[in-house]
Amino acid sequence: MLLLSVRLFLVRGRPNRAPVRELRPFEAGLYGALGSRLVSLWPAVGVNKAVLDRIIRVDHAGEYGANRIYAGQMAILSRTAAGPVIQHMWTQEKAHLEKFEELMVEHRVRPTILMPFWYLSGFALGAGTALLGKQAAMACTVAIEESIAEHYNGQIRTLMEEDPEKYQYLLQVIKKFRDEELEHHDTGLEHNAELAPAYSVLKNIIQIGCKAAIFLSERI
Repeated sequence: MLLLSVRLFLVRGRPNRAPVRELRPFEAGLYGALGSRLVSLWPAVGVNKAVLDRIIRVDHAGEYGANRIYAGQMAILSRTAAGPVIQHMWTQEKAHLEKFEELMVEHRVRPTILMPFWYLSGFALGAGTALLGKQAAMACTVAIEESIAEHYNGQIRTLMEEDPEKYQYLLQVIKKFRDEELEHHDTGLEHNAELAPAYSVLKNIIQIGCKAAIFLSERI
């Protein structure tokens, strides 16, 4: 009986440990040196669950909103010269969203209740700026990606202050996504975002909305 109990504990007694699984293409880039399989030991014992939930929830909402923005832009500009550029950025955003959806399930994090609003407003923002022209669409990209990169930097500081070893995997994810958001930001500038009508005004308005979205999605 004692032996059976020990075996049950070994099988069931590790709720925080995910099973061995094949690496996704994204993870292969992070862990290529470790081989083709990974035993997930994250989150480690003693993580701040409130911080973890807040970060995963808001990042999922942000990547969801970014996907809707690019969907709106592609609905208008897919057959223009800007189409392939936008599609490339959107493809990366889809990978970001997929990762945070996976993390939400693994760590039982509820999504923000504002998802239906981000679904509509993200598409409207993307399509609306695209209707103003390629340069306005790129100005939207610059504004959004700059805000998201700053937000990710803040999260990196938070996790480093908490415990960089315990949050090593999440830090690697966020740093990779931060770097790709900065690439999107630079792509927007390279495609004449600053030539958009009322560029500074448009950028500031979008970033105010983005900061409000981050604030709300962290909390509700």
